[in-house]
Amino acid sequence: MTTVLTPASPLTAADRCDRCGAQAYLRVVLISGGELLFCAHHGRKFEPELKKIAAEIQDETERLTADPASASDDEH
Repeated sequence: MTTVLTPASPLTAADRCDRCGAQAYLRVVLISGGELLFCAHHGRKFEPELKKIAAEIQDETERLTADPASASDDEH
């Protein structure tokens, strides 16, 4: 895979999986142009094939298991 010179913007809750509509955690920039978005499940399922056609894969699945920031006293 190659690296894109311009950094991709972080995925947000508005970014949805092209397969099922769940929140996307992977952005696949295609060699042929364009991009695909996938949830963690479909990203894992299609990973072997995606690696063959991807110029870059932005993987943010670590956000699913990251500890949330400590809540302030006002939020308790």
